[in-house]
Amino acid sequence: MSDIAALPDLLERCREICAQHGNHPDALIEILHAVQTECGFLNDDALKGIAHALNISRAEIYGVVTFYHDFRREPPPTHIIKLCRAEACQAVGSEELARHAQARLLGHPSIGLEAVYCLGNCALGPAALVDGELKARLTPAAFDTLVEALEAKA
Repeated sequence: MSDIAALPDLLERCREICAQHGNHPDALIEILHAVQTECGFLNDDALKGIAHALNISRAEIYGVVTFYHDFRREPPPTHIIKLCRAEACQAVGSEELARHAQARLLGHPSIGLEAVYCLGNCALGPAALVDGELKARLTPAAFDTLVEALEAKA
């Protein structure tokens, strides 16, 4: 994943990705995912390139991007923690953990916290994905240890 600003010709790259999907507006979600995977996020220039290639309005694309939580309009943080907030994890303390995590990460720009609703690890909750790696039976103290390890990587 590269920084979107570093791409030499973002508009052209967006057009190429659209062409790989047949320039079909019906493939918008797949196109948005492909551009975001390559570029890291979807800025106004990316939306402009996609809109031009698909012959649809930027407003229509913007509506899709802002509706789905997986799309980013800003560069992503260096690390992402996805904390399960589903019922099984709630039953074993995920709400307390979420409050702790939010307070712990307040003002921490390099670590993002996102809510997800089931990681399929219900028997070992509270669960989280830390940079894509599943973590189980998290406590506030275990969460702090994970954050310290992420900070040490920076």
